[in-house]
Amino acid sequence: MVEYPKLDLVFRALGDATRRGMLKQLAARERTVGELAEPYRMSLASASKHVKSLERAGLVRRTVRGRTHFVRLNPQPLAKADEWLRDYERLWDIRLARLEALLRHPDNEGSGR
Repeated sequence: MVEYPKLDLVFRALGDATRRGMLKQLAARERTVGELAEPYRMSLASASKHVKSLERAGLVRRTVRGRTHFVRLNPQPLAKADEWLRDYERLWDIRLARLEALLRHPDNEGSGR
């Protein structure tokens, strides 16, 4: 199994519903911190804290133009997390296929084991 140094930060960032919502907004287009804050009725300071968490995980990039902070999605860490999760998906697919085979043919349950 492959390990990624920032994977803990990615999953920690994704563990918060507000941050997941922000990422969903950013999937459509770049947004300002104010635009990210608006649906949650939170202050710019609170929204900025969420953006910083997403930045630490590498999930977003922030640029400053004048006094306005723009945030855009960086999908690469999501791809790494997806790759890590797929290892477990394959494991469960194999286990569920074995269970299905046992349920379809219960007479074979004890044979060979």
